[in-house]
Amino acid sequence: MLQKLASFAGIKGPVVTIVMDGYGLSKTEVGSAIAAARKPNLDRLFANYSNIGLRAHGTAVGMPSDEDMGNSEVGHNAIGAGQVYSQGASLVADAIATGTIWQGEAWQQIVAGAKAGTGSKPGTLHFIGLFSDGNVHSHIDHLKAMVLRAKQEGVKTVRVHILLDGRDVPETSALEYVEPFEAFLAEANTDGFDAKIASGGGRMKITMDRYEANWSMVEQGWATHVLGRGDQFASAAEAIKALRAKFPGTIDQDLPAFVIAKDGKPVGTVEDGDAVVFFNFRGDRAIEITLAFEQADFAKFDRVRVPKVTYAGMLQYDGDLKLPKRFLVPPPAIQDTMGEWFSKAGITQFACSETQKYGHVTYFWNGNRSGKFAGETYLEVPSDVVPFEQRPWMKAAEIADAMIAALQSGKYRTLRCNFANGDMVGHTGNFRAATMAIEAVDLSLGRILPVIDAMGGVALITADHGNADEMYEIDKKTKQPAVNKDGTFKAKTAHTLNPVPLILYDNVSGGKLGLKQTEQAGLSNLAATIANLLGFEKHAKWDESLLEIK
Repeated sequence: MLQKLASFAGIKGPVVTIVMDGYGLSKTEVGSAIAAARKPNLDRLFANYSNIGLRAHGTAVGMPSDEDMGNSEVGHNAIGAGQVYSQGASLVADAIATGTIWQGEAWQQIVAGAKAGTGSKPGTLHFIGLFSDGNVHSHIDHLKAMVLRAKQEGVKTVRVHILLDGRDVPETSALEYVEPFEAFLAEANTDGFDAKIASGGGRMKITMDRYEANWSMVEQGWATHVLGRGDQFASAAEAIKALRAKFPGTIDQDLPAFVIAKDGKPVGTVEDGDAVVFFNFRGDRAIEITLAFEQADFAKFDRVRVPKVTYAGMLQYDGDLKLPKRFLVPPPAIQDTMGEWFSKAGITQFACSETQKYGHVTYFWNGNRSGKFAGETYLEVPSDVVPFEQRPWMKAAEIADAMIAALQSGKYRTLRCNFANGDMVGHTGNFRAATMAIEAVDLSLGRILPVIDAMGGVALITADHGNADEMYEIDKKTKQPAVNKDGTFKAKTAHTLNPVPLILYDNVSGGKLGLKQTEQAGLSNLAATIANLLGFEKHAKWDESLLEIK
């Protein structure tokens, strides 16, 4: 059990954690939708309440290096776990570097399945996943390593189904990955080895839906990758160029699906006896397509035909659901989370977000665990299925409604929520919409904070990573926004490497409490900080508290 804190009995009212997704602390106001937004509540918080910066990227959240951006999954893992675990990118890179991935049973089954095929005909090994080096969902180097290993182990035919990024990398960078990769495949295609790109499309158009927000994306992906249905092109590079010309101004993540064909026939449909690897290591946008391949009684859409394949994910995407059944690299075994130990201490907990980030304040917060702990209550606000820049306020008001009701019920000792606006709208690259997204969150804070006061509580207001703080690509030489050929600023749709805020909203301790800035302060320090506010010592495995008791 968590031990009582000798120096502080704890806040009598509720302790609330508010995650403003995608809200980083930029070093400059240039290109910052946050700086441009009208946000009187946040301005007041920064001016009048104890606040510090937290590291939310790179090694602070388990990524391989400090050049790697953070993301919502690793960020919420770190918050909820109170400690840093090596994450997907690191796990996969290490497994490839040491060769343990090739010795694993899953990879051996994939290779054996592709070589065996059906009857006397060998099968094809298909790779599906996000096609970039963003290192948030996947990395193209992992794909290249698997293609070469498959050739080395005697697989004769490989087909790659690419999901264009433009979100974790520059928004129109697809050809910078496709053209070198097509050259890489051409060089590999010797000694009877045949590897080709077979299909593709933007990550926000096909395949990579999450939290069941838009199953039609997955249906479109299935039709494209598996059935080979869609507009046909001779190569992926040709497809991208033609689609950009047909849909001017469309960024990579939103490009329509395409199929590579020869003489009118798709070059890489998925058939009985084939093997399929979904090579994303991050789970949220991998689960639905995995269900479509693995679930016998699948009913979300008509699959038309269901090829009998050997399927694997890069990692296990859901440990409780055992999804997928076969995975190439074991995920981090996250133990001793805040949710678990608060539950053991009898602390009632409430978690809320809209669909887009619901899994982050539940599944990822609790160490990639699907089931609730005793004393936990979850509330999901269904997200709109529209482009986020068209409704940048998203469901902030409804989340505020839910949080206010939960606070006023008096049932919960600690509550948490995530406002998705700064991240989801930031990813669109639409500067004006992003300012409105921040303003919507600010408005919701202005509603929630007085209720926290009325209940005798405090709040920790933070973020999981940056995004809306840098909406333009910044020229490294001039430090000014990079410019497109037409004179417009070049949008940045990826997460940032900036620190995130941590604000202690406290009107009940009489100035007794504050936050201490340390050089290594990061998201993983939040668990101990929350525990102290509740009147408990931190768990022995958690990183240090940032709470200063005066």
